Amino acid sequence: MTLYLDVSAGVNVQAGLGRYSRSLTRALLPYLETPPTLFYNQIRGRSQPIEGVAHCPSRVIPMGYKPWRLTVWMGQALRLNFQRLVPNASLFHAHEHLLLPLRDTPTVLTVHDLIFKLFPEHHKSLNHIFLNRAMPLFVKRADAIITISLASKRDLVTHYNVPPEKITVVYEAAAPDFAPPTPEAIARVRQHYQLPENYLLVVGTIEPRKNYSRLVTALMRLRERHIDLKLVVVGRKGWLYDEFFQTIRDLQAEEHVIFPGYVPDDDLPAVYGAATIAVMPSLYEGFGLPVLEAMACGTPVVSSDAASLPELGGEVARYFAPTDLEAMIDTLQSVLDDDTLRQEMSAAGPAQAARFSWDRTAQETLAVYNKLVDRPFSNSLP
Repeated sequence: MTLYLDVSAGVNVQAGLGRYSRSLTRALLPYLETPPTLFYNQIRGRSQPIEGVAHCPSRVIPMGYKPWRLTVWMGQALRLNFQRLVPNASLFHAHEHLLLPLRDTPTVLTVHDLIFKLFPEHHKSLNHIFLNRAMPLFVKRADAIITISLASKRDLVTHYNVPPEKITVVYEAAAPDFAPPTPEAIARVRQHYQLPENYLLVVGTIEPRKNYSRLVTALMRLRERHIDLKLVVVGRKGWLYDEFFQTIRDLQAEEHVIFPGYVPDDDLPAVYGAATIAVMPSLYEGFGLPVLEAMACGTPVVSSDAASLPELGGEVARYFAPTDLEAMIDTLQSVLDDDTLRQEMSAAGPAQAARFSWDRTAQETLAVYNKLVDRPFSNSLP
């Protein structure tokens, strides 16, 4: 029994899809009698090995991002068979939106979101064209589909008429390292990154659907009553980010929006813990991992009510409609003004985050695998 995991995102992408791929791969290992084969395309100067899986065999395709995606898409469109790339495969699981065309091996595809379909204006044009044409093939050809939220499952059923029984919702989780930090850790990151005493925190790639421009507008309104309030943005530039930086300039908010630069995972829990509020203002999220990370660290969360986010925050977070600026301001204001409420949200956060775990994710993912093969990959599931 040879399980192939397409970890291309895990070795080539730091945030988002990469975190999912790395975390799931590591969580699966204790349950597998035989280590999986790690399949990925290697991008020169970019690909990084996944820590903790060095003992796993690998199958490497020396092709860059765009050529490899085009090759796979054309393979699906022409009904080719790439079986020779995965010798002795019993099952192939694609961790991102790219499914190898295989005729002789059952396949599982994780669909994270349909942002390209729902918000085409917020996507790079070439990527939108690719996904718009390739995704129908991928979801049709996959033997089983995993989505990371009920919201993403609903979107697949609505936009691609995928039979609901073909889709299994398997949630992600915050990494175990995300926990309430010590006062010493908070003091250290506050000094190292020059963090203010009172700040809103957003974690995520800078792109239009994150809704950061509207949040900057809210920040400047909130500063009328909370004059020391700042916004800290942890995340790299993604795409179509000019509007965000133009909004900062237009509102003369340059000294109030702080970019600490790269923050390693070891420091991120304390950066969350130092924040007054963690904000998730997104127009859409297939999952929204920072909501769980923040709650695990005991940080109050104020979030938009879009897509999957209420599935994660439950009754612990506070919500607003993402396009309603006044609702965003009012919700943030109500939490900023109420010390007791923030303490209650902080205390309740870790328990809410603990409802999601990578161990559970691994078990539920293996259950999907086992439905597609004659002999289970693991007999140790509860």
